[in-house]
Amino acid sequence: MDSGTLLKPNNRSVRAPHALPWAPLRALLGQRITYLLAGALTAGVYYALLGLGLLVAMDTVPYLVLVVVSHFITTLILYPVYRLVVFKVSGQGWLSGFLRFYAVGLTFLGSSVVGLPILVEIAGIPLMVAQALIILLSPPLSYAINRTWAFRARNIV
Repeated sequence: MDSGTLLKPNNRSVRAPHALPWAPLRALLGQRITYLLAGALTAGVYYALLGLGLLVAMDTVPYLVLVVVSHFITTLILYPVYRLVVFKVSGQGWLSGFLRFYAVGLTFLGSSVVGLPILVEIAGIPLMVAQALIILLSPPLSYAINRTWAFRARNIV
């Protein structure tokens, strides 16, 4: 009898409600929530770095350069959170994992580099508002790519 099976008084076994075959679903939902929290932290760190960069540079550095630098620093700071807390990876090198993680991030950096000039210079939306709009569109796609490629679901423990 497995740990999720109980004996009723008439010696018939039944599954405890918490041991239903929902464990993988609960684990996946837990990972998604953790991912969303890490994503919020990532967005906050990135947004703060970008804002700080804009304040310090005071129009002496193009905003797209600040976007690229802020993105890279954010990735360096938060990769361990995604590796150790969100996806709980083991058996894979840190550098190779970081490079895959950053490759996924480059896709989303590309969306900022392409989208920001359109939203800021053509549509007239303020830079930080435009960046917030782009950030809001990224998490669902980013999760799917990170889970299946950057952190390879088979390595999750």
